[in-house]
Amino acid sequence: MTSNTMGKGELLVLKDLNVWYTKGRPVLEKFSVELKRNEVVGLIGLNGAGKTTFIKTLSGLLDSFRAETALWQDKPLMFRDRGFKKERYIVFAEDHSFQFFTFREYISYVGASYGKKLSDIEELVRGFHFEEYTDVLLKELSTGNLKKAYLITAFALKPKLLLLDEPVNGLDFQSTEYLYRQIGGYRQYGTVLFSSHILESICLTSDRVLVLEQGQIKKCFAGQEIEAGKIREVLKE
Repeated sequence: MTSNTMGKGELLVLKDLNVWYTKGRPVLEKFSVELKRNEVVGLIGLNGAGKTTFIKTLSGLLDSFRAETALWQDKPLMFRDRGFKKERYIVFAEDHSFQFFTFREYISYVGASYGKKLSDIEELVRGFHFEEYTDVLLKELSTGNLKKAYLITAFALKPKLLLLDEPVNGLDFQSTEYLYRQIGGYRQYGTVLFSSHILESICLTSDRVLVLEQGQIKKCFAGQEIEAGKIREVLKE
């Protein structure tokens, strides 16, 4: 990975990222994106477009990739770099790790791992209606409550980069509304990048919307351009 003059003032810059599971069959190809500081970016695309693959790549879970440029706060980025890991947190669409931890044990572990004293935990627990489940093993939680456990941890941690993969999946109506408020208010702490196939979640919360198709960013909408109808037309093309 090489650095250049790109990325001044940006939080994250990726240029010509290629990712594959099978050699010769890229899932992401010449994928380029820039994330600004303190913004909410929605990533939308049809199933198989590469949304989850992109988030897994940023998380350091994938080995098969190359990028012409990868910068984090204007410095060369390695996805598995310890410093970068401490400045981002990922809520995956599905996550079955730490299954023999309770929520209280898990969030304590995360705080120690990141070297942070986590705040607003009780407020977040109430907001996501999670009071009854804080001392239940993660493996015994329903899909929706397991998602809540990781979302509470994410918003309590307040990393510079918060990556959310299909965060609405499994949530009840009240928790979904609360999630939208948390995402919308996150700009004071950092940047949110979240993938979704639900247009409502994208349109209600995002400063920018990136439409992903066949491994590339096909279109970017910003500000007043963000309308469900316009995005839906691009997805149909």
